[in-house]
Amino acid sequence: MFKRSLLLPTLFISCICSVRSQPDFPKPVYPLHVIFDTDFGPDYDDVGAITLLHCFADSGLVKILATIGSSKYKNAAAAINVFNTYFNRPDIPVAVVRGNAVELGDKQHWTDTIISRYPHKIQSNQDVPDALDLYRKILSSQPDHSVTIITVGFLTNLANLLRSSGDSYSSLNGYELVKKKVRNLVSMAGRFPSGREFNLVEDVNASKKVLAEWPTTILFSGFEIGQKIKTGLPLIHDEQIQKSPVKDVFALCIPLAKEDSAGRMSWDETAVLVAVEGWRVSYNLEKGNCKINPDGFNEWEKTGETRAHLVEKQSPQVVSKMINQLMLHQPVYEKN
Repeated sequence: MFKRSLLLPTLFISCICSVRSQPDFPKPVYPLHVIFDTDFGPDYDDVGAITLLHCFADSGLVKILATIGSSKYKNAAAAINVFNTYFNRPDIPVAVVRGNAVELGDKQHWTDTIISRYPHKIQSNQDVPDALDLYRKILSSQPDHSVTIITVGFLTNLANLLRSSGDSYSSLNGYELVKKKVRNLVSMAGRFPSGREFNLVEDVNASKKVLAEWPTTILFSGFEIGQKIKTGLPLIHDEQIQKSPVKDVFALCIPLAKEDSAGRMSWDETAVLVAVEGWRVSYNLEKGNCKINPDGFNEWEKTGETRAHLVEKQSPQVVSKMINQLMLHQPVYEKN
């Protein structure tokens, strides 16, 4: 069956037009060359995030360079490949972190469900390369200052990248490679102005290294931003959408948690949204620096020009509507 073609919401089209005429942090350059770094498994807002990413790719706003797992969860690579395959990009490179890293399970069993129901060539994490190897391969092949990294999970891969030495892909060490090739890092991490947040806490040593040493700008979408944005109900109630792993995940998981009765909190989707459309439409920025204690508690210092976190300008309900519309996106081409 021919799936519905991409029809960007009118609200989003007006947002893109307005953003292009304004300075940004830094201003998006389209198509945005994106490496997507995700902790696929513990939570399912990652599914909303990867859906938005493919939606923007179908619109021509994004070129997805790689989809990389920051968790050693056993189903990470296969589940990521399910969504890349569903959106007709089965050959997007996938990698998963190796070595010392977080490994959390999927208590709601959404990854098991979609892996059993939908096609995917990648069967396990052993079928894909080390995340560090893929990062260095992709970055070395890209034009200078052209790559946007969107991370919606742990900062393990980025810390490993900073620690890396020159190799067959590039003689540059990790810090030098990032400084030369990366334009911006957009991260769903932290709680502002202060608090403890899952993505920073779970691998606190990696978080400390990245927050202190990352050589490009970092834009944070904090816990407090996505907490108020509820999404998924329009998707699961849309009768036109059939045989969709995106719909299946939200339909399975939302009823399992009382706090999701109005929709799932949308932390990861906000990072993709602002990475692509820029921040000025829906948010203000507070520049400064994110400091983290050994126990993972983070605090915002209002000094510094290369770090910033989102501050609400548009109501969460407006952003929810925007994300909900984008999450209805279906593959543009018929699947074989």
